[in-house]
Amino acid sequence: MSIVGLAASEVKESGERIRSAVEALGEEFPRKRVVVNLAPADVRKDGTALDLPIALGILAADGRVPREAVGKVLAVGEVALGGELRPVRGALSLSLLAKAEGAHAGGAARSRGGGRDVPGVEVIGADHLGEVVAWLRGELELPPEPTACRRAAPLEVDLEEVRGQEIARRALEIAAAGAHHLLMVGPPGCGKSTPARRLPTILPPMTFTEALAATRVHSAAGILDSDVLLADRPFRSPHHSVTIAGLVGDHTLRPGEVSLAHNGVLFLDEAPEFSRAAIEVLRQPLEDGVLTLSRARGTVTYPAAVTLVMAANPCPCGMRGVASCRCSDGDVARYMRRLSGPILDRIDLLLELQPVTAADIVAAPTGETSATVRERVISARSRQILRGQTVPNGRLPPTALDRAVTFTGAARHALLQGAERYRLSGRATARVMRVARTIADLEGNEAVDEAELLEALAFRVAGVV
Repeated sequence: MSIVGLAASEVKESGERIRSAVEALGEEFPRKRVVVNLAPADVRKDGTALDLPIALGILAADGRVPREAVGKVLAVGEVALGGELRPVRGALSLSLLAKAEGAHAGGAARSRGGGRDVPGVEVIGADHLGEVVAWLRGELELPPEPTACRRAAPLEVDLEEVRGQEIARRALEIAAAGAHHLLMVGPPGCGKSTPARRLPTILPPMTFTEALAATRVHSAAGILDSDVLLADRPFRSPHHSVTIAGLVGDHTLRPGEVSLAHNGVLFLDEAPEFSRAAIEVLRQPLEDGVLTLSRARGTVTYPAAVTLVMAANPCPCGMRGVASCRCSDGDVARYMRRLSGPILDRIDLLLELQPVTAADIVAAPTGETSATVRERVISARSRQILRGQTVPNGRLPPTALDRAVTFTGAARHALLQGAERYRLSGRATARVMRVARTIADLEGNEAVDEAELLEALAFRVAGVV
């Protein structure tokens, strides 16, 4: 038996697994030369998902199972020596492919992933190669898997726990309502990570389409712990030692942290500690909402519509402007230069946070809960949909931005003055317009007034960098 068509080693080794599994069924493996041709020949094939389809192809060619039945099934699964089927990653994407091809989707019982939730696809799960063979022969009934229910996990954190940082709470609400990127700068302990980790609790629930897209990425990465669609928006917080491959995807074309945060939040704590090269790879996904990964094995495009939240200290020691700081002006400049101008141009909200004392926390009233703030965020998003937008304000392309933003005369004058005074680039000016539009949506106003524009401008020109 030989396998041709640019097959990786694990694919070539499937021949021995399949031979052993077929004989374990009591079937005789074909006593002739068997050639498996994987087309197209110039595309590299890797992984163990091809075990089951190769086994069924051999049995069909030898007349052991009906060819017509095999032709109607998109099969996937790793075959063990005894015929057991083992799970593989990417089940959801395969179910979508089955829908496009008009086929059933069959595979290992634990490989189903979110595939059962794809409308119009019958997902057949099996635990053993013998079950699949008997089903194809019509000797065994394998009913389609029922649609799984999505249940959001109970909230472990709540925005009401953020006390004494009203500006941070306000910025989080704006970021959630318009999918705006956020940078918070302040000394250690002032409250940067705490608000960031509560941003997902005020984001609108994912639609079915959004959940399907997010689950598909997680399924392709092989990190799903359950067989249902994701119900909660992803929150990814990689360590600052993460490599470029860890952020965007490795040589095997698996998605990285940026794509895993699709339709959710990507949080970079201690952002200047990340390598400059790693931060720079965020330029394209922040601008386009997709990430094109090119490696020796090929090129793939992953969705990457994320809300980026970054936190940073004001200097390497973190105590500048608060206590005795050991950093020189040059140290501070080098530290903050790790966040380049093009990256900062893509940030909508810049916050400079001050330490909160214990007395401030005790005296501060309990803030609004995540559920209360989420209702306002959902209302703001609804206004954006009613305007005909298919994306939130933070991701509006320039042509759509002009149609979505209507200024009062005073607001337009304030924008022109602010852009000239603070020497804002064209991209930064557009960011101010998007934030102002979101603030107006939160207030329920059709046109952006001067107060809303000035608030957006204040978040843009904060003296943090």
